[in-house]
Amino acid sequence: MNDSELNAKFAIPGQLEFVTGKDGFTVALITSHYSKAEVSLYGAHVLSFIPEGQKDILWMSPQSMFEQGKPIRGGIPVCFPWFGPHATDSQKPMHGFARLNTWNLIESSALENGNIRLILGLSSNVETMALWPFAFLSKVIIEVGKELDITICCTNTGTEDFIVGGALHSYFSVSNIANINISGLKDHLYYAGFAKEAHTIQTDETLRILNEENRRYINHTDDCVITDEKWNRSIRVAKRGSKVTVVWNPYSEVVKTMADIPDSGYNDFICVEAVNAYSDVHNLKPGENHCLSTVIGLV
Repeated sequence: MNDSELNAKFAIPGQLEFVTGKDGFTVALITSHYSKAEVSLYGAHVLSFIPEGQKDILWMSPQSMFEQGKPIRGGIPVCFPWFGPHATDSQKPMHGFARLNTWNLIESSALENGNIRLILGLSSNVETMALWPFAFLSKVIIEVGKELDITICCTNTGTEDFIVGGALHSYFSVSNIANINISGLKDHLYYAGFAKEAHTIQTDETLRILNEENRRYINHTDDCVITDEKWNRSIRVAKRGSKVTVVWNPYSEVVKTMADIPDSGYNDFICVEAVNAYSDVHNLKPGENHCLSTVIGLV
């Protein structure tokens, strides 16, 4: 559907409209009673979430490519049906193919509590079967209110079992990486950097980012809180359907190898991600489904 057709079928006057964004991607502009958000149909990708009277909670790279076939850098990319590199074929897309496809709008609604809900869908087709030979239906459910609640659900619509993983790869905007700490990770085991085994336990009450971090905490279901001392705000990051939490920042050297982030851009964000990976992937029999959610808001 083009923007006119989407607006005719799904717009909510004063609260939801569809416009053409960068490089022709359709974007949903959402105004709930409590906040504003922007969602790109390409990738089912949340670009912005601004609670009333606040700065944007999410970070978008000013060098993001907004180009068909390439991922958007920042916001909340949807990683599906795997997280990270493909287990056996490094030529397949990093983090799967969901963020490289345009999703269909299934439903929009204004809820009694003042929130706005969008439901987007992606199903198996010739292109996805070439990368992952299984029949599926995935839905991304986005609810915008005092909090941002995002869920990705995958249903096995085929005749054989498959294993599914993924992530909601959230980028949070910060005043400077030196000004933040993250709580909720103490006493949890994690993979440090690119280690093949999870050998390290966090003993500190809070995590501060002092260098490149790629921590993958296992058996972790607790809320995290990102406290920004300069902006005097704390962001709660909760989740459902996930036992892995990833904290990532490329820091000053690795960022120089990334064409879609400015060299100084590592100062402006931190990723705290709800993930299904490692031992926390799901074998779905025909007809079964699994849902992964993240819930983001100020505390």
